[in-house]
Amino acid sequence: MAIVVTIQNRQRTRRVNVPLLRRITRSLLIEELALADAELGINLVGDLEMTRINEDFLEHKGSTDVITFDYAEPGTRNSKRVTLSVHGEIFVCVDEAIRQAKRFKTSWQSEVVRYVVHGVLHLLGHDDKRAAPRMKMKREENRLVNRLADDCPIEKVALR
Repeated sequence: MAIVVTIQNRQRTRRVNVPLLRRITRSLLIEELALADAELGINLVGDLEMTRINEDFLEHKGSTDVITFDYAEPGTRNSKRVTLSVHGEIFVCVDEAIRQAKRFKTSWQSEVVRYVVHGVLHLLGHDDKRAAPRMKMKREENRLVNRLADDCPIEKVALR
């Protein structure tokens, strides 16, 4: 078993320190979530590509912050939808991270990390379609982002 994280930067809005983002993601998977097995692809995209993915695959209009595709084999989660491994792909919209950072008075780098955490939580079986599970997921997302911020230089995800 292994932890494999691949990141493709397919946007040109911001320069991204891909090795650092990979290290932060590995810290999330190994240190914070204690996963033994993961194959995770992260794609950093702009508005146009995110809009296309959102419309083609989810039939939703416009762009969004993060989209997750779960590639885990059926039956790999127990009845409580808990898994010790993740296999999937996360699309993160950097343009949306910039907009949301202004709205929430944070940095776009922190928003990008938040979107990665959010995507991984979906791969672990968290659901945000209904109010109660969404609140539970948001609490876990906040906890993990704060832990990562304590341990990793999230602001340095931006290359100058």
